[in-house]
Amino acid sequence: MRTLGVICGGRARTIGIVALAVLFIAGCAHQPIAAAQDAPGFLSGLLHGFLICFSLIASVFTDVRIYAFPNSGGSYDVGFCLGAAAFLGGGGASAR
Repeated sequence: MRTLGVICGGRARTIGIVALAVLFIAGCAHQPIAAAQDAPGFLSGLLHGFLICFSLIASVFTDVRIYAFPNSGGSYDVGFCLGAAAFLGGGGASAR
């Protein structure tokens, strides 16, 4: 009779092996070199985050990207997250 620890241990080992394989494969991926003179910044990220749903729908039918590349880095990322949270309602007001 197997105990719960043996069953969970086998499953955990399998999940660990799969996770390591995924990380190993993802480590081979690379981004193209960012060579933009006027990369989008915070305000562009805010706008792109706010328009995320429309961009997703457009990306199905046309060659539109949801996330701008190359961008200015952290400021674009913060703007994108704030814009997406504002549009998608990530404030937490519905937690009442």
